Amino acid sequence: MLYQRSSDLFDEAQKYIPGGVNSPVRAFKAVGGTPIFVKEAKGAYLTDEDGNRLIDYIASWGPLILGHAYEPVINAVIEKAKKGTSFGMPTEIETELAKLAVAMVPNIDKIRFVNSGTEACMSAVRLARGFTGKDKIIKFAGCYHGHSDSFLIQAGSGAVTFGSPNSPGVTQGTAKDTLLADYNNLESVQALVDANKREIAAVIIEPVAGNMGCIIPQEDFIKGLRALCTKEGILLIFDEVMTGFRLGKGGAQEILGIAADIVTFGKVIGGGLPVGAFAARDEIMSYLAPEGPVYQAGTLSGNPLAMSAGLAMLTALNNKPEIFRSLADKTSYLHKGLAKVLTDNGIKHQINRFGSMISVHFTDEPVVDFASAVKGNNETFKKYFHGMLKNGVYLPPSAFESYFLNDALSYADLDATIVALENIVGELK
Repeated sequence: MLYQRSSDLFDEAQKYIPGGVNSPVRAFKAVGGTPIFVKEAKGAYLTDEDGNRLIDYIASWGPLILGHAYEPVINAVIEKAKKGTSFGMPTEIETELAKLAVAMVPNIDKIRFVNSGTEACMSAVRLARGFTGKDKIIKFAGCYHGHSDSFLIQAGSGAVTFGSPNSPGVTQGTAKDTLLADYNNLESVQALVDANKREIAAVIIEPVAGNMGCIIPQEDFIKGLRALCTKEGILLIFDEVMTGFRLGKGGAQEILGIAADIVTFGKVIGGGLPVGAFAARDEIMSYLAPEGPVYQAGTLSGNPLAMSAGLAMLTALNNKPEIFRSLADKTSYLHKGLAKVLTDNGIKHQINRFGSMISVHFTDEPVVDFASAVKGNNETFKKYFHGMLKNGVYLPPSAFESYFLNDALSYADLDATIVALENIVGELK
């Protein structure tokens, strides 16, 4: 495939935008080469600036669960835009979307809309601290909750130590209140709790992780985490920016059968426009301004265009819950097809799948946490990514990202993807 136009655009972008991109993963640093610039998209397909058509497996990193340019969403945004793009005042549609979200998701009474998943997680942690009167939080190595300072922390030198900043600009003062545990390792959480008695406000977790590839929570881990938080008076925050309204109407809480204290949303809830949200029961949400003392605000929060996109998207999912089964079936079909090709050709691999999230790891060890995911970040993955791209399949350009299937994908598209792997499998040996 020819990527000359993309290459020229990237050269130009680097003159005016740091690294030429507005989010680092887009720069292809993890896989090498020049990023693809998209011209347009429809359904399951991207069309790049060179006119190449690509089968899309990122769906804008998750929001476009029904495919690109889904007409009910597009039409809703167009009609709303004709009446104005932003008012900085309350609108009825904010309540409509809030009412629908609360009806679809278990264990929440009220919801506050913001503008991104980062903002939602940042606000959820502040609310948890305000509600509990405690300062420290526990997060898990490999889980991503946005780029707020509290979340840009790497592991310390042992289970009971606080972390250290892994980005310049994050202070040691911030880092000391962020404790690092290992995903799927309840003992590591218990050690932190024991060493920081009555100091921990919240545990925040991706209930199904998507930022170290797709990592599935072990049942005893996730249930044990809920029990531990309840016992110790710690709020359990589910970061459902990826999983919310994707794994099911009620997200990971519904599918896993685990009640979180605070839930954050993004991606699907915005229908492709910038939207985030956080939600909880009345007792917790009443601490939020203007009702309570915990401050949070945003000029464009509840923007009518974003609300109209989100309402159209959630309405479609609420009215047709069979979409979630359709997506899970397609993901299972893809999993089996890719696994057969790799197994038949002796390529060591692990494939993790949950609902419509899936990832391929080129390692012979089970991938259950960040340490095991790292082992699949290798030259084989880079060859795999670029080989699939040359065969018309766009995958996440990082070994640490989940694929997100959309329901516009046909079984013919899935078969074409499996054939693409067959075409390049010799290069992976």
